[in-house]
Amino acid sequence: MSANQADFPIAAMARALGVSKAGYYAWVDRQPSARRLADTALLKRIRTVHLGSHETYGAPRVHADLRDQGERHSRKRIARLMREAGLVGTSHRRGGPVTTRRDREARPAPDLVDRNFAATAPNRLWVADITYVPTAAGFLYLAVVLDAFSRRIVGWAMATHLRSKLVLDALEMAVTQRRPRDVIHHSDQGSQYTSLAFGNRCREAGVRPSMGSVGDAYDNAMAESFFSTLECELLARRCFRSQAEARMACFSYIEGFYNPLRRHSALGYRSPVVYENETRSDPLPETLLSQAP
Repeated sequence: MSANQADFPIAAMARALGVSKAGYYAWVDRQPSARRLADTALLKRIRTVHLGSHETYGAPRVHADLRDQGERHSRKRIARLMREAGLVGTSHRRGGPVTTRRDREARPAPDLVDRNFAATAPNRLWVADITYVPTAAGFLYLAVVLDAFSRRIVGWAMATHLRSKLVLDALEMAVTQRRPRDVIHHSDQGSQYTSLAFGNRCREAGVRPSMGSVGDAYDNAMAESFFSTLECELLARRCFRSQAEARMACFSYIEGFYNPLRRHSALGYRSPVVYENETRSDPLPETLLSQAP
C-alpha cells in the first residue's frame, strides 16, 4: 500500500485488500522490533564481509569471518539474511580447450601419491596442473604448484603457450620461495611434465616427480579443486579485454586474496597463509607482492 499510495487512495486499497485504514496506519507508525533492528545491523556487516570476498562467500564463510571478529550468530540466521538480501555465492563454468596432451614416447614418473593427498607439514607434497584463462585477445594458460598441506599456491606462471617452459616457470617460483627438501611434485601425465627439461630441473632441485593415471581427475583432485574455485570466483565472473588484464587479475586473486585471505572449509575456515602460520613454529615469509607478472 505504501508503494502505491501515489496512484491509489489508502481507503480504496484497504477495501480491496480487506484490511482497515486504522490497522494500516498503526503498522506505519509502529517502531521496528529489537530483532528487526539487530538483523538490519547484522546485514550491514554481512554485506561488508561479502563485498570483501569479491562477492564470492556464501553463508558458511561469512559466518566464519564474523566469528573471527568476535561475533556469535547462527549460520542459519546469516543464511536467511543473505537469502533475503539476494547475496549469493558463485557458479561453475564448463568446457574449454584441452590442456593435457600426452607424449606417448615419454616415460611418466611413478605415482607416489596413490590418491592420498594428506600432508603433515609444508613442502612434503605439491600438486600441479594447468588451466586456461579466456580473454578477448585469445587464451592464456595458467600453471600452478599447490602445497597439499595448506592449499597454498606456492608457484604459478602464465603464458600464451603450453610448452614445458610454462610448468618450469611455475616450478622455479615454488622452489625459489620454499626451498624444499625431498618434496613430491604430483601432476598428470601431460607432455609438459614428462619432458626431459622438467625432469632434469626436478633432479637438480631435489624434487621427486609423481604422476597419476591417464584421464582420471581423482588422481589430481586437489589441483582440480583449486581450478574449480578459481573458475567460479574469478574467471566465470570477468570478461578480460586483454591478456595483461587477465594476468593482473590472476595475480591479484592468488597473491592478494586466495593465499592470504580466502577461507577454506578443509582448513577450519582459515586461509592458507593463516593456517601455515598457526601450525608452524617458524612461520613462512609472506609472498612478495612487489612485482606483478
